[in-house]
Amino acid sequence: MLPPQTTNPLLRAARAANSVAFALQGFFLAVVLTELPQQRDKFGLTDTLIVAAVALLSLLAGVGSITAEKVALHFSSRTALRIGLLLIAASGVGVAFSPNKIVLFVTLGVYGLAVGIVDAGTNMQAVFIQHGYGRFVLSSFYAAWSAGSITGALFVAAFEGLHVSLRISILTAVLVVLAGALLAGPRLLGTQEAEAGPAEPEPAGTVPVRIFLAFGVIVALAFAIDFAVGNWSALYLTDVLLSSSATAALALAAYQGASLVGRLTGDLWVRRFGPRAVVRGAAVVGSIGLLVVVTAPAPIAAIAGFLVAGIGLPLIVPLCFSEAGQLTSGRGLDALIARLNLFNYGGTIVGGVVVGVIADASNLRAGFAVPLVFAVVLIGCARAFHTRAGAAEVTAQPVTGHVSLDG
Repeated sequence: MLPPQTTNPLLRAARAANSVAFALQGFFLAVVLTELPQQRDKFGLTDTLIVAAVALLSLLAGVGSITAEKVALHFSSRTALRIGLLLIAASGVGVAFSPNKIVLFVTLGVYGLAVGIVDAGTNMQAVFIQHGYGRFVLSSFYAAWSAGSITGALFVAAFEGLHVSLRISILTAVLVVLAGALLAGPRLLGTQEAEAGPAEPEPAGTVPVRIFLAFGVIVALAFAIDFAVGNWSALYLTDVLLSSSATAALALAAYQGASLVGRLTGDLWVRRFGPRAVVRGAAVVGSIGLLVVVTAPAPIAAIAGFLVAGIGLPLIVPLCFSEAGQLTSGRGLDALIARLNLFNYGGTIVGGVVVGVIADASNLRAGFAVPLVFAVVLIGCARAFHTRAGAAEVTAQPVTGHVSLDG
């Protein structure tokens, strides 16, 4: 890893470039999710088909994360990330020109693969950059993701308000992703700057199983909540609370707007109070917000609930990757981040599919009770994180097995 420093121009450039990559991922995902009502109307999609699409996307994203690990180990996480961003742009073109459901599902499958590659690649880069800075900076990358997601949601709301066609809207978003990828790609950390880490005092090829699984479960729960909001918030407002599609897009914008504020200040809170206190507080605030969502009588109340939930819950995932990043370094860290990222998609399947199944059987008000329960569970999960005493206690716990990270 890089020696701790904040003045290295290469490190600063990589931080800016990876922030752009995070933002592009959030932007295009928000476009895809907030366009769901329009895609549903265009192709006559049922809630069951939407659930199937979400499951397909999540499963293939898991394949993408494994692919990113292989590419990173043979080349670099920079190469993996650049490939993923270009695949997002290509899949976007396919979605824009899809003539029927079959082609739409195929292109969404390609997009799912790309999402997994980009998720893993950006987190690999983020942890290495944090190592280089020698202090907690990982929340700032997720703040960039939130900023991108806000932009994507507002982008859809604006294009809907102007009655721009679905195809033109998606193609414009594709151009944004392509331009950003070409600009940021060369400035990411390559093999010599990141993956060629120093020798480890403990074998870099193993990580304690219990610790790995603990963070994996937390990642899954947090992403289940996040994806439920992203995937179903617009449909909740249009179908249950009878809002317009333009107003419905503001639910995700409110959630991501609050998450942007939380993540911009998250690094400061973690350095001041420690990860455990921040995670516990984030989960409590998120639970309150989701309770408001579930009981909302009107669109404005639901949007307010999503805003409150967004203040806390989005802080949890970057802290998981940060904690895991202290367990190893070098090539082993690429593998660890890619495999921890797989829990992301277990969470998205739960957040997307289970909520959808409940919605199909009842309605989305009942469906959003699932992420509310997960937020309450996360309050207890805060004990897995270290306090201000430092990360040493995380790795000092007795374990009975290890996860091999050998390529």
